[in-house]
Amino acid sequence: MATKRDYYEVLGIRREATVDDIKKSYRQLAMKNHPDRNPGDAEAEMRFKEAAEAYEILSDEGTRQRYDRYGHAGLQGAAGGHDFKSPDDIMSAFGEIFQNAFFGDMFGQRRRGPKPGADLAIKLEIDLLEAAKGVTKTLTMNRGEPCRSCNGSGARKGTVATTCTYCGGQGQVIQSRGFFQVATTCPACGGEGMRISDPCPDCRGTGRTQENVRLDVEVPPGVDTGIWLQIRNQGELGDPGAPRGNLRIQIHVRPHEVFERRGNDIVCQFPIHFSQAALGAEIEVPTLDGRERLTIPRGTQSGEVFRMRGKGIPDVNGRGRGDELIEVVVETPRHLSQRQEQLLRELAGLDHESVMPRQKSFFEKLRGYFTESDNAATRSEDQN
Repeated sequence: MATKRDYYEVLGIRREATVDDIKKSYRQLAMKNHPDRNPGDAEAEMRFKEAAEAYEILSDEGTRQRYDRYGHAGLQGAAGGHDFKSPDDIMSAFGEIFQNAFFGDMFGQRRRGPKPGADLAIKLEIDLLEAAKGVTKTLTMNRGEPCRSCNGSGARKGTVATTCTYCGGQGQVIQSRGFFQVATTCPACGGEGMRISDPCPDCRGTGRTQENVRLDVEVPPGVDTGIWLQIRNQGELGDPGAPRGNLRIQIHVRPHEVFERRGNDIVCQFPIHFSQAALGAEIEVPTLDGRERLTIPRGTQSGEVFRMRGKGIPDVNGRGRGDELIEVVVETPRHLSQRQEQLLRELAGLDHESVMPRQKSFFEKLRGYFTESDNAATRSEDQN
């Protein structure tokens, strides 16, 4: 059995490619390798089918993430896989992406059948804790729904639509142009194949009305701002007998008051007292899972960072979890009691007698600097 090529290699795109990049590349390959343009070329037909398979997997967010993580092995039993046995199967599944192109006109007769609905795109704002743990959100959106009065038929209640006599119910008119047959949308019925003589007054013959719909959406743990989620068959209505489009949801994560996200890590600036930094202490710090105890060693400096392994954001693809970084900030007291001031003055006196190692080294560097500067200033004054 031949080994399947990498889907990104098949489409000639990078792994970071957007949905539009994937669609554009597939469209170009399909136009180039379609059997009607390459009669008798078995290799071109194989490439045509291979590109369709790659597009089907990579154009869906769920199967793409599964493929990125596990490769071809991860697609065993995955939903949505087509068995493309012929070019007709492919055009039936993806023909809509070739509309308004020469390719679509040339092979328009292959696109018979109802057109799927358009995709819907909305934004969803969540907070950091919801992004970290996953959440179920109820969305309200406005989309087309089958008309309740005519049950989606478009005809007034008690009447029925009739077959279009101009196209014979095909929805297309086929004309010969040299060696090719070109299919164009029927001008009489607009491609529906049916004509309504007495339209439904509620939907004006369209068979659908705009309604506000509520939908529960599962947001997986680890999502970040800019990630798109896709839910199949929750977009706009398609033609009668065709599936709905998809619902695409762009995630926006609100900034948090305590934590700052950096990839899958989170950073927390935590204030400590001078005495805690000097003597060491055990403190309670916030995490995404609640309070945790953290040991601060003696002599801790302001700005030092302590890493808490596995306390960050879960990876959206299930590859472990980030860390929490605690950056300590040593606070200088603004108001002192008499006793505190007395003790600090005693400490200041001791500091003059036994200078700290880092402070001593710094002052030794300054001694030569100030001596040279002072001498230059003195010479300048003497000249004046």
